[in-house]
Amino acid sequence: MATTGDGEDAPAAAATATGAGGSLIAKLGEQWRKTKEHAETYPYVWGSYILVYGGLGAYISWRWIKLRRTEDRVRTLQARLRQLAAAEESQVPSTSPTPPPPLQQQPPPPTGPGKPASTP
Repeated sequence: MATTGDGEDAPAAAATATGAGGSLIAKLGEQWRKTKEHAETYPYVWGSYILVYGGLGAYISWRWIKLRRTEDRVRTLQARLRQLAAAEESQVPSTSPTPPPPLQQQPPPPTGPGKPASTP
């Protein structure tokens, strides 16, 4: 049996009392303590978590920034294209457009007799 002076049983008794109907902060504190204890017990596992998920986060951030820069370039080019189109429209006279020149037609191929057949 544990005595009242034993320090190991006191936190466990407090955890069961707060875990049953305790506040959210007490539950979060208990979860933090368990996580910290696990991280101290298995440092290589947590190091690999940090390495993998940190690398994944860095890659996703880099791709997101690259996407945003591409979108900004496209918006800039679209605005410049709109300005050029508006400038071109303002330069065109308001009269009806001139009809395009007629296409030159190729003369039909000759329909006469073909090349005479050679006899052996």
